[in-house]
Amino acid sequence: MENTYLEKFSEWLTIKGFTSNTVQGLNKTVKHFLNWIEPQNIEAENVSYNDVLAYINYKRKQGNKPRTLMLIVNALNHFYRFLQSEHQLNENPASNVQIKGIKRKVLQEILTPEELETIYKTFPTEIKIAAGRACPPQTNNELARRRNKIILGLIIYQGIRTEELAKLELQDLQLREGKINIQGGKRTEGRLLKLEAHQIYDLMDYVHTIRKQILEATKKESNKVFISVGTSLNFANMMQKLVKSIREQHKKTCGEQSRTIKDIKHIRTSVITNWLKIHNLRKVQYMAGHRYVSSTEAYQINNIDALHEDITRFHPL
Repeated sequence: MENTYLEKFSEWLTIKGFTSNTVQGLNKTVKHFLNWIEPQNIEAENVSYNDVLAYINYKRKQGNKPRTLMLIVNALNHFYRFLQSEHQLNENPASNVQIKGIKRKVLQEILTPEELETIYKTFPTEIKIAAGRACPPQTNNELARRRNKIILGLIIYQGIRTEELAKLELQDLQLREGKINIQGGKRTEGRLLKLEAHQIYDLMDYVHTIRKQILEATKKESNKVFISVGTSLNFANMMQKLVKSIREQHKKTCGEQSRTIKDIKHIRTSVITNWLKIHNLRKVQYMAGHRYVSSTEAYQINNIDALHEDITRFHPL
């Protein structure tokens, strides 16, 4: 039975998009666990939360460090999600196991919905040239800025990842329905997201006017939604320029003392953290395209506003 489970587990991981090295590593870790419970006459599907804790304590006494113990718990989490998918059990005994000594990264400077809205609304789409200053034609740069504002909107309102934006094709835009289809990837789930009303009109203008002008100017042929105005086909270059423009404009609008926009991930993290304040966990998991709810739960640690308010209210400095 053990070998059957491990074979099916490997197939399940492969279908989920894990690399062969990752599949081998997870399989090996789970096999050690199954070998440990076998002499105790515990079936894999009958393992309890306490059994998992006992195994982790056993591995700790062997000298394994917290980071290694966390990887073991992660492997067992995958395995029991697999068994759940096979209808072998209802609850995952490893889902709530926490390892002491593991510091989780916290991005405390979360941008508020108001700040994100300001970033979007103040993003410049026109180039202003000082009077009397000689400057070459800026047509392509203005097209790029108008394109970039569309991209920025999809990050701020739909929380779309950089790699997902790069893969977007025209058929993914369902503008009559006011929605956008995000294809799933190796680590993400596909989803159908609602567009804001102003985004629908802006995307229509972009697809029918701006995008066509970019294609004509660059002599390119592509079914991708977003096209570079230069010779490069590297989407990352477009995003780097977008982040630079956001930072410069944000400082102009909010001053030098404003929060620093670190990167696109900083914005997406803020978007998901803000979602968690108004939507339930499962809805945010879907909207963010997270394959596992644990990925969404990781953003809950950023919700420290209430804690700061309590500290200020009861323990003012």
